Amino acid sequence: MSRIKSVLMALSCFAVSAVAVAQTPVQTSGTLVIVPAFGEVKMANDEATLTLMIEEQDKDKAAAASRVNQKMKQGMEIVRKEDSKAVLTTRGYYTYAVYPEAQPRPATNKVREPSGWRVGQYLEVKTSNLTGLPKMVASTQRVLAVNGLQFGLDDATAKKLDAQLIDATYKNLTERTASIARAMGRNPADAMLDTVDFEGSGNYAQEAAAPKMMRAAMAADTASVEEPSFEPGETTLTMRVVGKVKFR
Repeated sequence: MSRIKSVLMALSCFAVSAVAVAQTPVQTSGTLVIVPAFGEVKMANDEATLTLMIEEQDKDKAAAASRVNQKMKQGMEIVRKEDSKAVLTTRGYYTYAVYPEAQPRPATNKVREPSGWRVGQYLEVKTSNLTGLPKMVASTQRVLAVNGLQFGLDDATAKKLDAQLIDATYKNLTERTASIARAMGRNPADAMLDTVDFEGSGNYAQEAAAPKMMRAAMAADTASVEEPSFEPGETTLTMRVVGKVKFR
């Protein structure tokens, strides 16, 4: 009987010790916590980058080049007339020979003769006049072709949005730090921000993809073109920050 009482007393003492250990709080003084946080802001796009092109093919290289030069000049004049504040940049002027698809190989080392020449040029137009963009595009399409169209933010808006993004990201960091402190049974005031690493993930803003270069034969066409419909959409910027928080 005494042996049973001894066993029960031992079990009771073990249980009390286990409860005491379970109730003992984990010491968090000096703990270093890595806190990831995120921010996101959105803004309606207020700038368009339009890429126009012209390409001509002719047996006479000079004739093809002359038509390209003339039509590109006309296209530029139309753009400036429709949007005087647009920024124009010429790109990708090219000339190359065109050979017949089925031409027997010469028996000797004689140079192959081209059947014609293809000449082309690209024009980049950057504008903030999104209201007048459809009319301008329709007018230029009488002589030039649209190679690409992208919407985005102008420099001033992008800087403003970047400041908002930093504020939103840092606010999320402080909110998550406070939540972690409460989960650890600590006062948020005991958390000291040791290090802040913006874009700690290496997820830097990606450059906008350049318009895909396309070649398309164009015939002279001065007929009027109906205005296209555009929806500029919006730009979403995200940022990640990693903070090192140490508790007193």
